[in-house]
Amino acid sequence: MDGNDNVTLLFAPLLRDNYTLAPNASSLGPGTDLALAPASSAGPGPGLSLGPGPSFGFSPGPTPTPEPTTSGLAGGAASHGPSPFPRPWAPHALPFWDTPLNHGLNVFVGAALCITMLGLGCTVDVNHFGAHVRRPVGALLAALCQFGLLPLLAFLLALAFKLDEVAAVAVLLCGCCPGGNLSNLMSLLVDGDMNLSIIMTISSTLLALVLMPLCLWIYSWAWINTPIVQLLPLGTVTLTLCSTLIPIGLGVFIRYKYSRVADYIVKVSLWSLLVTLVVLFIMTGTMLGPELLASIPAAVYVIAIFMPLAGYASGYGLATLFHLPPNCKRTVCLETGSQNVQLCTAILKLAFPPQFIGSMYMFPLLYALFQSAEAGIFVLIYKMYGSEMLHKRDPLDEDEDTDISYKKLKEEEMADTSYGTVKAENIIMMETAQTSL
Repeated sequence: MDGNDNVTLLFAPLLRDNYTLAPNASSLGPGTDLALAPASSAGPGPGLSLGPGPSFGFSPGPTPTPEPTTSGLAGGAASHGPSPFPRPWAPHALPFWDTPLNHGLNVFVGAALCITMLGLGCTVDVNHFGAHVRRPVGALLAALCQFGLLPLLAFLLALAFKLDEVAAVAVLLCGCCPGGNLSNLMSLLVDGDMNLSIIMTISSTLLALVLMPLCLWIYSWAWINTPIVQLLPLGTVTLTLCSTLIPIGLGVFIRYKYSRVADYIVKVSLWSLLVTLVVLFIMTGTMLGPELLASIPAAVYVIAIFMPLAGYASGYGLATLFHLPPNCKRTVCLETGSQNVQLCTAILKLAFPPQFIGSMYMFPLLYALFQSAEAGIFVLIYKMYGSEMLHKRDPLDEDEDTDISYKKLKEEEMADTSYGTVKAENIIMMETAQTSL
């Protein structure tokens, strides 16, 4: 062999081509590619043979400091063909909570929550709000349904299915959330009591400032020794809830000053629910990826299906226990099972460490999917048999009809009395005229 065919390695071990040896030859550090120099002589000693190619041997003497080079061969000659050294490792993928998609999702969740709460505030009529404050039946029902039945139901389901601490916290958080705008829309479709629906939604949202952290603290005792519960950010949850008062107050002001604009905002917030949920579902699924989505236990899907259904049934049973009219029963039923999933998603995204929650971001979206489907089935059944149900008048409707007929009767009596008075005056005037004649 001639000298051009032999090259001598500067370092004994085969290292990755993006590492160099420190000057004291005791530690490796990231640096430039390994430099190769032509052998000074083809000694008789055995060389390191790589297939049919040229022989390689280790250079004797002190270890020199490697010179920066980009070619990998001394003299600047570019190497041709595949390199005998392994390629550098690919950079590790960023965790999902550091990706730009996650930051964009945070902004979208906050904007969706503001639109929802703004529309909720636009449904409040200040003139009618005082009557509900004097008779707080709706507020009491909201407290019993949203912070009595649903949190207890979520806690029992988490225990029954033996969920881990992360999934249990997500289920509990969704169960402790107040009602959402979906219940208002569904109550309208089933001819429910809209005043009761609105006051229950508003009352549960305001009561959530105190009762939601309290319920989380009470029902998390079963997982109290776990890291996620020890880090339960009750203060951040309360702060997030307090931040929702700003769009609600703005909506109340818009309703008070500009009623037409408020009606438009309510329509936009109601019908944007579907678009918001679809976008959240797609963005969250893309951010988590198939591996994290596949890690969601089957019990979580079962709870997402069963929990809203049990909420609807328990709400209807509670309304029956209070002997409410049928239209109020339908309203309380929908208010109990329908949760504000935008608020739940926002709290999970903004208040909890993402490395702990992981794929459980999907639970409120799964809950929203099944609560909408089950409420839609309820509305469909009502529409199919609505003609038969309308023949059976609700007691509240009969009272309203009685009041209307009574008012009409009084108006007719007043009209007749005034007309008779006019006739009497005319007769008196005529009699006076005849007497004067």
